[in-house]
Amino acid sequence: MKPTALFLSSALLLAVAGSGLAQTGDPFQRAAPTAVPPVVSTPVAQVGPGGVPAVPITLTGVQNATFGSPRSSNQGSATRVVFDLAPGVSYSLTPTFTGLRVDVQGARVQPAVIMGLGNSVTEYRAGGGQVTLSTLFPLSLTDGWQAREATLATGTRVLIIDIGATVTGGAPNSRVLASAPISAAAQAVLNAPVTPTPVSVSSLPPGDTVTRGGKVLPPAPALPGDNTARPSALSGQVPGTPTGVTLPPLRVGKSPGQTRVVLDLPPGTAYRIVPGPGGLSVELTGLSVPAQRERNVSPELTEWSAQPSPLGGTVLLATPTPTTARSGWRAQLLPPGSGTLSRLAIDLSPAMADLTPLPAADRVLAAVPPVSAARGTAILALSAAYVRPRVVIDAGHGGRDPGAVGSVIEKDVTLAVALRVRDLLAPAGVDVILTRDSDRELSRDKNTDLKMRAGLGTPGTQLFVSIHVNAMDARNALKGYGVETWWNPNHPNSSALAALLQRNMIEATGAFSKGLKNSQSLSVLRNSRVPAALVEIGFASHPVDGQNLKDSNYLDRVALGIAQGVHEALMGGVTADADSGVPALAKQRP
Repeated sequence: MKPTALFLSSALLLAVAGSGLAQTGDPFQRAAPTAVPPVVSTPVAQVGPGGVPAVPITLTGVQNATFGSPRSSNQGSATRVVFDLAPGVSYSLTPTFTGLRVDVQGARVQPAVIMGLGNSVTEYRAGGGQVTLSTLFPLSLTDGWQAREATLATGTRVLIIDIGATVTGGAPNSRVLASAPISAAAQAVLNAPVTPTPVSVSSLPPGDTVTRGGKVLPPAPALPGDNTARPSALSGQVPGTPTGVTLPPLRVGKSPGQTRVVLDLPPGTAYRIVPGPGGLSVELTGLSVPAQRERNVSPELTEWSAQPSPLGGTVLLATPTPTTARSGWRAQLLPPGSGTLSRLAIDLSPAMADLTPLPAADRVLAAVPPVSAARGTAILALSAAYVRPRVVIDAGHGGRDPGAVGSVIEKDVTLAVALRVRDLLAPAGVDVILTRDSDRELSRDKNTDLKMRAGLGTPGTQLFVSIHVNAMDARNALKGYGVETWWNPNHPNSSALAALLQRNMIEATGAFSKGLKNSQSLSVLRNSRVPAALVEIGFASHPVDGQNLKDSNYLDRVALGIAQGVHEALMGGVTADADSGVPALAKQRP
């Protein structure tokens, strides 16, 4: 049998970095970045001896074989998807800005929609000869995915696809992957865990390895007006009397990292926005809503549809990540630009967090009991039986070292957050030690500086928290957004402290959670002798997340999350003086 070829598109949507966005007369109608359409090679026909088709074709021209029923598994943040390949089936793979497309020939694709197929595959959609694996990040020819074939001992040929932000390879060299009897190497490929790109041991947080300077993606366009609350009201009504006018076609504008949907609403239209795990539902009354649908709109909008109802209709905006009342979207009802139609503008991005002002009541933390001085150091025991628990808060970078530079300068943001954390913890009875309280470094030598920061966790110190801002190169900037927390095995309670910090930051900010990380040995953590964690509070390189970091309300919420995590650790015994057994409170996951 002639080997099956794995085809790859010869072109990919161009990177949005630096591309111009055409502006029309309406500020809410934006053109997509200039792109080169992908070209898919024609699959090689599967034939048997003498040119006879390897698999009989029915009289209708549809082969009896089927394609679908994927098997999936997760290894860390990466997802593996495996398809069985019937004899005679051929396919091509096309990486796109929204995921990986599989075009199938020689088989009927089983229609299916599966939400959340894995950690890195937000949606599986199949039908009409095509399968789409949607992702949170754009794929290039070699980054974000890898595909290969293997033949099992049973003779079944399988297609193995690994997808993840750190997976690389694509279809190696676009070479033909031949079917062959099972070999040890092929079986090892099938059985091996998903292997992300190897991460070198580094003393620096991930964002610090990004080359400074170069291209920076422009910030996502903001909604007009003075209202800084995000999102805006969940419901409202256009002034006027309903006339039963038909809803005009939706307008969609695309910007790097953000998609804007505009609904033109006639007078008297009432709306209600309902966020949920699969996106937004916009319920409309007082007008006629015709049935409409569009798929694969953008990385932030996998699909939109309009469905009529007796009183109006509903517009469904499907997103690859969940939306809540506090995150993933924002909206504003704007008066008519011309004519009589008001505009309900809805921005979608998984990087959108809660930017509403922090209530004054949330800034007050319960008092933390003092700790025994004798447990920390005998010297302190001579002067007092009990002391305030001591915590070191490290504002990353400073002085000659700016850290990440994008929409913000990292050293400025980390100091602003550290000061806020101190002001929240001190009234609760915590002795907060700042590694710096001004724009300075501890040493001009970076390695020495990091060791000095970690060394401030002297005997008697309970916890160490380092605050940083993340970043990615411009070509990968759209992959990086959200909050993550790092820990090293320097102390039995470091992982528990990291979990408490991550959970509280996500609850306070509504930001996208990138979870806990421990794949790198970081100097500021491994050199600490107390429970230590490093928080990355957002990405300065992302068009939307960068705007979060410029918002004082967001910084207030980040600081509250850190302070609450520290407070919970102190109250729950996740400290340097605690026994090595982790208390039940500390085992809670973010």
